[in-house]
Amino acid sequence: MRIEGERQSSNVEDRRGSRMPLVAGGGIGSVILVVLYLLLGGKPSDLQQAQPASAGQQQPGNDPMSNFVRVALAETEDVWKAELPKQANVQYREPALVLFSDAAQSACGTAQTASGPFYCPLDEKVYIDLAFYQELKDRFQAPGDFAQAYVIAHEVGHHVQKLLGITDKVHSAQEQSSKTEANALSVKLELQADCYAGVWANRAEQMKKGRIEAGDIEEALNAATAIGDDRLQRQSRGYVNPDSFTHGSSAQRVEWFRRGFQGGDIGQCDTFGRL
Repeated sequence: MRIEGERQSSNVEDRRGSRMPLVAGGGIGSVILVVLYLLLGGKPSDLQQAQPASAGQQQPGNDPMSNFVRVALAETEDVWKAELPKQANVQYREPALVLFSDAAQSACGTAQTASGPFYCPLDEKVYIDLAFYQELKDRFQAPGDFAQAYVIAHEVGHHVQKLLGITDKVHSAQEQSSKTEANALSVKLELQADCYAGVWANRAEQMKKGRIEAGDIEEALNAATAIGDDRLQRQSRGYVNPDSFTHGSSAQRVEWFRRGFQGGDIGQCDTFGRL
């Protein structure tokens, strides 16, 4: 993915100089518990709230990875500002993206490194610790700049769902559902965000020919495969329980990203049917 000379988004909050404790009580045991809890379907908002520690020095905002994130976010802004009014008659409101180290407070609870990137619909912000990208490369064997851009595009896809009113409908339906049904709705929400990431990739390439380089889509598909629920459960539990999926299997995530990329149309991303 070519980023040299491209516009950088101004909607990035760099909080990497401020630190919060991971979990009250701390220690490596707490970190392991948090990782296992989240891998098994827990939500960041369910974790015990941590109080902010004293703010430290802010890190420079012009390091290569934060510059890349700003360019990738700007790409999503350009695409959705053009496409959402055209495809859904909805004006696009740009989300913010928060860079943090270890932990940061969000309106949805405490964002933690162990939870991976996530979108909070209450404050309309994407949260990411850039250490996740190293984990994506080393642990999940999904390297590449376009794989990293896919992660951002997926979270921004959740923002698009919020603007379209889908998020509120799903959360309302989940409140009236069994745990199994609620998990199934969560999977559909995540798969739709994957599809929207595919739409973004399609439209970004159409807007700027040559933007996506050879191998870029394969990087995104590799990342989608690496973080499928079945693969994560097999790694953590040794077996797979589809009823506890929250994001979808590797095959499902690949399929829905492909649908979005091939058509470039959010109308092809209806994972719900009729809510």
